[in-house]
Amino acid sequence: MSDTEKQHLSLGGVVVATALPYREDASAPAGLAVDYDRYAEHCRWLVDNGCHGVGPNGSLGEYSSLTDDERRRVARTAVEALGDSGKVVVGVHGVGWHQARHWTEVAAEEGADGVLCLPPTMYRANRGEILAHFEAVASVGLPVMVYNNPIDTKVDLTPDLLAEISLIDNVVAVKEFSGDVRRVLEIKEQAPALEVISGADDVVLESLLMGATGWFAGFPNVFPAESARLHDLATAGKLAEARALYEPLVAAFRWDSRTEFVQAIKLGMEQVGRFGGPCRPPRGPLTPQLREQVQADMARAIASLSQEAS
Repeated sequence: MSDTEKQHLSLGGVVVATALPYREDASAPAGLAVDYDRYAEHCRWLVDNGCHGVGPNGSLGEYSSLTDDERRRVARTAVEALGDSGKVVVGVHGVGWHQARHWTEVAAEEGADGVLCLPPTMYRANRGEILAHFEAVASVGLPVMVYNNPIDTKVDLTPDLLAEISLIDNVVAVKEFSGDVRRVLEIKEQAPALEVISGADDVVLESLLMGATGWFAGFPNVFPAESARLHDLATAGKLAEARALYEPLVAAFRWDSRTEFVQAIKLGMEQVGRFGGPCRPPRGPLTPQLREQVQADMARAIASLSQEAS
């Protein structure tokens, strides 16, 4: 894809924040090595089932638990796996703008279509620092989706701040994860140049109905075809059909906004016959009680989808 094509690329649609598979290896960090072949297969499976692209190296992809070499290779694997069949939006989160810009340069070298970037992590940045952070990332030249996750970063990219951020060249979208669906219209009013992308699975229908143009998603790792259909129904304004599909899934989708979301989504993958597997530290296994809750919420979703298909 040419630089001009990248600049005009929409980062909307269903882009899946991909879970990362590991295999046991005593010589690897925490005894778990990234299974790149299985990851490539997973990326292709998601797009083959109707999703529009993948997002490697997000929090669901456990980017902060990877070595630098692993983080680069995960991005490369996603790009090579999809080729021209889907977009790859690589997470480039970093403590400071110099780290985030470095990972953006790596993403560009590996052929990514765009990047997803949090404000500075592990530091409650002020307004000027946030702007400087995104200016540095955007200077690389790839389309940038800024990521508003005030729950984890303690920094809220409010609509008025996004209006300023949207003036930065190459900033094209915001992944909105505050959970407040009122933000969709506020952002569209104050930063009309930005695509608003739903970031929380359990408010995706509400967000799409209010004008969000995409879903940067967790649970399509489990239900890709059904998630793509939900997106299509919502963006077409087919509320009754979208709601009938969505409501039985919401209990499972809520796990996307909880502390144990990575473990929950990997367990969900196991329940539909995919490989989920373990997580690297600091994430540990689910407690028996949480595991039982995830399985029950997933069972309801699977039963609903099976009934609908019959």
